[in-house]
Amino acid sequence: MRASTINGLLVITIVCISLSAIFVKLSDAPSTIMVMYRMFLGCLILVPFLIKHHQSIFRITRKEWLALFFAGFFLSAHFGLWFESLNHTTVASSTLILALQPAIALIGGLIFFKEKIKLSTVFTLSIAFIGVVIVGGGNVGLGQGALLGNFLSLLSVFSVVFYLLIGQRNVTSINHWVYSFIVFFIAGATMAVLNVVGNVPLTGYTTHDWLIFILLAIFPTGAHIIYNMLLNYVSTTTVSMSTLGEPIGASLLAIVVLGEMLTPVELSGGILIIVGIYLFLRNQSRTDQVLEDQLKTLNSET
Repeated sequence: MRASTINGLLVITIVCISLSAIFVKLSDAPSTIMVMYRMFLGCLILVPFLIKHHQSIFRITRKEWLALFFAGFFLSAHFGLWFESLNHTTVASSTLILALQPAIALIGGLIFFKEKIKLSTVFTLSIAFIGVVIVGGGNVGLGQGALLGNFLSLLSVFSVVFYLLIGQRNVTSINHWVYSFIVFFIAGATMAVLNVVGNVPLTGYTTHDWLIFILLAIFPTGAHIIYNMLLNYVSTTTVSMSTLGEPIGASLLAIVVLGEMLTPVELSGGILIIVGIYLFLRNQSRTDQVLEDQLKTLNSET
């Protein structure tokens, strides 16, 4: 695949994921309803891939089914918390805090899997976390609602990290499309139960809301499909770095579509977050390259 094609596809994925926050802001439906239909409609999009790789379903062990259940639960928590955060804070603040995902994932690996962490990594993560403190604390003037929204966005980051740590560490015997379908379905079912228990109406939403539900399923799922395709041509780090475009793209779209202007606090804190995460990912890329070179050397000697 040509470099220009790869770059074009990366831009498309950034636009797709940046639109998610805008779509949520444009709907008056409850967050739990948006998550439920986003998951179930996403399952429909993945049905062709499920049919193609359905044989891998029969290889799932009891332990893996348990991991899939908890992965789906935390994925639903991630979307529920993040969607709700957008009802209280700005798109810029919410998506900037969401950019911490790679950093929180590393900390999770350190705590749960005793992975080693270098001093340079601590330094880059400190830059990002200082940015979060600035963004989160700087919205005090916007009221308690903004602080709640920022806190919910931070909780959504922890939820998605638990989703990744549980699923990717424990489910290795099935195709990633089948994995995504099952986890999406469990996440949707979790939200369906929550809606029923909370007496949240499952129907009666406007055509506009249904359009939002469909768009929430199409664009992020489309980005997911493109990302998986690009992994055949570029490194995981390159894909991860491209996701740093989400808070930038979402913030710009929020200015145009929603009239949400960036505050000086969001701008200054956002720069620190993006720079810190960028340096962190670049540092991880160099570490992975060293390990890969060492592995090649060992293979050539044996």
